[in-house]
Amino acid sequence: MRRPVSLFRDLLFVAGLLLFLPISLAHAASAENRVALVIGQSAYRAVPALPNAANDGKAMAELLTNAGFDVTAAPDQSQNDMRQTISDFAAKVAASGPDTIALVFYAGHGLQIDGENYLVPIDVDPKREADIPLQAVRLNDLLNTLGALPTRMRIIMLDACRNNPFPALNQTAGHGLAIVDTRAGAPGSFISYSTSPGAEAEDGAGADSPYTTAVLSVAKQPNLPIEEAFKRVRVAVSQATDGRQIPWESSSLTTEFRFFGGDAGQPEATAPKSSSTAMRSIDDWRKDLQGKEPKAAYELVIADDSVAAYEAFTMLFAQSSHALRMRSLLERRREMLAWNTAVAINTAASFDEFLASYGNSDLATTARKMRERVLNRSLGANAALTAPVLQPTNVALGPTCPCTIQPTLPLKKDVDTPIKRVNTPPIKQVDLPPTKRVDLPRNKRVDNSKPKRRPPPEEVVVERRPSGPPPGAIMEGIGIGIGIGLGGGFGGHGRGEPMPRSGNYQR
Repeated sequence: MRRPVSLFRDLLFVAGLLLFLPISLAHAASAENRVALVIGQSAYRAVPALPNAANDGKAMAELLTNAGFDVTAAPDQSQNDMRQTISDFAAKVAASGPDTIALVFYAGHGLQIDGENYLVPIDVDPKREADIPLQAVRLNDLLNTLGALPTRMRIIMLDACRNNPFPALNQTAGHGLAIVDTRAGAPGSFISYSTSPGAEAEDGAGADSPYTTAVLSVAKQPNLPIEEAFKRVRVAVSQATDGRQIPWESSSLTTEFRFFGGDAGQPEATAPKSSSTAMRSIDDWRKDLQGKEPKAAYELVIADDSVAAYEAFTMLFAQSSHALRMRSLLERRREMLAWNTAVAINTAASFDEFLASYGNSDLATTARKMRERVLNRSLGANAALTAPVLQPTNVALGPTCPCTIQPTLPLKKDVDTPIKRVNTPPIKQVDLPPTKRVDLPRNKRVDNSKPKRRPPPEEVVVERRPSGPPPGAIMEGIGIGIGIGLGGGFGGHGRGEPMPRSGNYQR
């Protein structure tokens, strides 16, 4: 018989195992399908270090590990290291299967160049704007790499909107990062920025940045959908920075995601009443905000982070202490939407439209440069189209036989003008002389002259002598004439003298 103390100890062990088993199984199940890459860039070589970024990476790696992610930590990455790390992570995601949730957290510097977002490795030392595409890593390359893999969900968290630390780029690069709309890519993507597009994030006074601090606090709340979690992150960061920093996100998720599932003894976290993710008009927002205190209305609008909500707030609370900040957020959001449209269309007209409304923007220099680039490209394309494409062919036809042109008579309609201007002189000089002056005269002159020179003089004499002297005299004269002529020439003296020339005699 077992002792009561031992039995009680066994019961406690079984009860603890039963309580721990569901959580362990949930984490084990999620670990099979959850993989994460955490990059914290602190030790920059050409600019001052970012101490908070390394702390942010360590804290997020610990949080994600507790949430069931298989985490790859990659601090202080050079460009080559960063590209290789992303490639290895993509292979890891692909090997995890189509139900994988892939998450990337990046803390460090980020730049916007020509409407493109770049993540900045620690070995970057740009002397001009054109160096960034060569030395940094395009955000779109990361997004496209993950988007091409068969995954259930892709989550990107960017604490990368800090101030531009490179003096050579301060006059040309835009502030913050440009908008990335996940709806334009593969479904199942979620991107979170530490601040609004075109704005700069703060490092904060603590060990972590205001953005990472808020994520670490909110994500631990059980059974909280990711969209609602980042609405709360937005409100928390706004409060911590006195409204100077407003995080922003874009989502094309088709399934739900929670960092931590709900425990049996804890109620599910509930969203605020006016936090519906459905798109609402300005009138809808005015009805929701009507009668509320300015501070409560401000938090609702910040949580939603939409143009319609900002406009409704500025209409209803024009005299509020938050009105000036809200108008600034509204104007910057409109500007970034206009910039995103101009870059997406990428024509001279689209950049002209942006400059007409935002000629004094920090993006105006980039807009003018990109407009000039589009115009130069268009001029080059037009020059190629209007150039006489047939000129090389026509020049080649000059020294060739003109008979090659005759069988292709229908083509003369299409190329009449080039042929008349280029080919007519060489054809006249080459064709006419050889055919008429060389071939035809030789045959006619040789054949017709022979019959005139062959008839013997005897035949002519025999036919015309019947009415003259007797035949004997003729024969005698011929014999004497011939004999004398052979001996002393046809002009000799003797009996052959009456016929010095056959021509006179014939007449």
